[in-house]
Amino acid sequence: MSFKPQIKVAATYIRGGTSKGVFFNLSDLPESAQQPGEERDTLLLRVIGSPDPYGKQTDGMGGATSSTSKTVIVSKSSQPDHDVDYLFGQVAIDKPFVDWSGNCGNLSAAVGPFAISAGLIDRAQLPENGLATIRIWQANIQKTIVAKVPMTNGEVQETGDFELDGVTFPAAEIQVEFVDPADGEGAMFPTGNLVDSLEVPDIGTFDVTMINAGIPTIFLKATDLGYQGTELQDAINNDEQALARFEKIRAAGAVKMGLIRDVSEAVTRQHTPKVAFISEPKAYQASSGKSVEAEDVDLLVRALSMGKLHHAMMGTAAVAIGTAAAIPGTLVNQAAGGVERQSVNFGHPSGTLKVGAEAVLADNVWQVKKAIMSRSARVLMEGWVRVPG
Repeated sequence: MSFKPQIKVAATYIRGGTSKGVFFNLSDLPESAQQPGEERDTLLLRVIGSPDPYGKQTDGMGGATSSTSKTVIVSKSSQPDHDVDYLFGQVAIDKPFVDWSGNCGNLSAAVGPFAISAGLIDRAQLPENGLATIRIWQANIQKTIVAKVPMTNGEVQETGDFELDGVTFPAAEIQVEFVDPADGEGAMFPTGNLVDSLEVPDIGTFDVTMINAGIPTIFLKATDLGYQGTELQDAINNDEQALARFEKIRAAGAVKMGLIRDVSEAVTRQHTPKVAFISEPKAYQASSGKSVEAEDVDLLVRALSMGKLHHAMMGTAAVAIGTAAAIPGTLVNQAAGGVERQSVNFGHPSGTLKVGAEAVLADNVWQVKKAIMSRSARVLMEGWVRVPG
């Protein structure tokens, strides 16, 4: 019996925000994987090491969490007034499935630096020193992201003193601006309501705010779920019944938001929508041991990604939090004191995060022109990934 040798594909392994992913220049992919479809998905699954019934992704580049089972494809932009196109693939860990339904806000911070280093940006538009403005077309949700990437001596500056809760070491700050962040799948509030009553069969009925901003997200009150809002990962992720309940809530919310037609379809749409629970400010000890005091934050948020409580906060969910907090009447705004605001500082399992968003009511429809937050990114490894031919 003969076996095909491994093939090698140029790739870069990058931390962006509190996530990690394998980045590809579209033109470096095998020709059969340069188009969407089964061959591309098969390649990316094998790169990451999925599906893995052991849940470890030992035979791939994945880190066995939703934050580290990610792939990115970047190319010269097909859109006017944009520099690059950015396509994000969330790779399931234990299933043969790549979810292309949403964006990764954390890895958005790494797209600009990767594009510069990969030669996808005209050198004439890059400063020798200062901030390079990179306009990114987020192809999953058809939205614009503007990244301000620091440059030193003509190269991307990765080291610095910017600290991000959920990331152990400091790095250079990258400001990421999500333009018109309402998700590309419909209205910002798909039901037209700031608060809805969501009936979940066999579970109960909950007040929810469902919003399409950054990523489709369903917000619930922690107390309605029997939580304090100060929970860390183990309190949720070690409770299989709780995870199953959250998945039923997510599926019911996805139907109500018009993202799927039947709850049975939720299994093929794991990346979106997200589910998050919120509470008013409280003191707690973050997973790092850092003390977060009630006066340090405007509210607390815990969010689930790919069926598990996230160790910090997804960047796209942070956009949803900032947007909802800026709109009076949402559950998020109520938890944050019910006042008008252009930014919000919220507590998550790893610490705190500030995100800005400015909401405007025009013709009785809420609009948010942009949401802004700071992240960092660092190249961990570059070269080639190898996969069996």
